[in-house]
Amino acid sequence: MSSLPPEPESPAPEAPPPLPAGPAPAAAPYVRLPKSPGLAAFLSLFPGLGQVYNGQIARAFVFFFAWVGSIYLTASGHEFPFAFLIPFVYLYNMIDAWKGSTTINRRFLGGAGDKAEEEDAVESPIWGGSLVAIGLLVLLSNMGWLDLDRLARWWPLLLIAVGAYFIYASIQKKKAEDTADEPPPSL
Repeated sequence: MSSLPPEPESPAPEAPPPLPAGPAPAAAPYVRLPKSPGLAAFLSLFPGLGQVYNGQIARAFVFFFAWVGSIYLTASGHEFPFAFLIPFVYLYNMIDAWKGSTTINRRFLGGAGDKAEEEDAVESPIWGGSLVAIGLLVLLSNMGWLDLDRLARWWPLLLIAVGAYFIYASIQKKKAEDTADEPPPSL
């Protein structure tokens, strides 16, 4: 029986060429963001203060007065629905402050934002309109021209109107997406 001759060892791979001598690559510079989302949410433990930190004064007033108004109306005997609004306004206020500072930071870094972020650059007239509506309700109540006790009975109409709007907006958005997905007609 003959044995096979040993195979020659394969040569070792070559070492990579040495790096050229020179300065080390520069590290990315530290960028200080204009707003801290955590601080904005922390400040919102007092409703509206996180929005003031973000420079959104109208929103701050709306959140503050909605929170205080809900507490006042609950204490004055209108437990339902205002008792449920207290935690909702309180928590939504914190989320809004977090999102607002995140949007400000994204805009600062030059991130390409969606349409909602671009609209967020300037406060919406809805916030000012909310303040006007709250002020009018309180003024009319204080002058005796509006009885909030009688009006409190009709608050479910607000839920119906908001729900109907959400249904309508959802249907319109779905129709717009369906027409955007359709191929253009050929001639």
